[in-house]
Amino acid sequence: MDIRKSTETDRAVIEKIHTTAFGKEKGPEIAELVTGLFDDTTAAPLLSLVAVENDQLVGHILFTKSLLTDTDTPVSIRLLAPLAVLPEAQAQGVGRKLIKEGLNQLRNAGVDLVFVLGHPEYYPRCGFTTAGMLGFEAPYPIPDEHADAWMVHALKEGIIGRVKGKVQCSKVLNQPQHWRE
Repeated sequence: MDIRKSTETDRAVIEKIHTTAFGKEKGPEIAELVTGLFDDTTAAPLLSLVAVENDQLVGHILFTKSLLTDTDTPVSIRLLAPLAVLPEAQAQGVGRKLIKEGLNQLRNAGVDLVFVLGHPEYYPRCGFTTAGMLGFEAPYPIPDEHADAWMVHALKEGIIGRVKGKVQCSKVLNQPQHWRE
């Protein structure tokens, strides 16, 4: 399997990956979100990666620019949203490979922190920890019963514990319906 940056010609297949991976109920909404993020100038610079197996796209991950407010320390952050893998390619490490490659590229680009609202059983296996208890507030309130779903991954030593604040995401992602887990 290869992981590479997505291209403009991949967009239709990327939308299909999200629609299929998230099912009929949430899939179209997530595909629309991805399309909106690709066109959202406040999300740039973004990092869009695809997993390719046997010349077929089987997974996609998107990292968008975000800001940390209420802090005096300048910090470079990104938000991981969304990640999707076709059902037939799930449970084979595709998602983890996409996350690992994305985090490596972001680290090399000088990004300090990556945030995600996702499954608390999955993302800690990729180095994410609960963000709220570390002083990082989500763009919208996360109910207490889902507090562990709001997570952060430090790409540089010494950032966590030194900075706190509220994440401000891109315009398209800054809608309350995207902040439910």
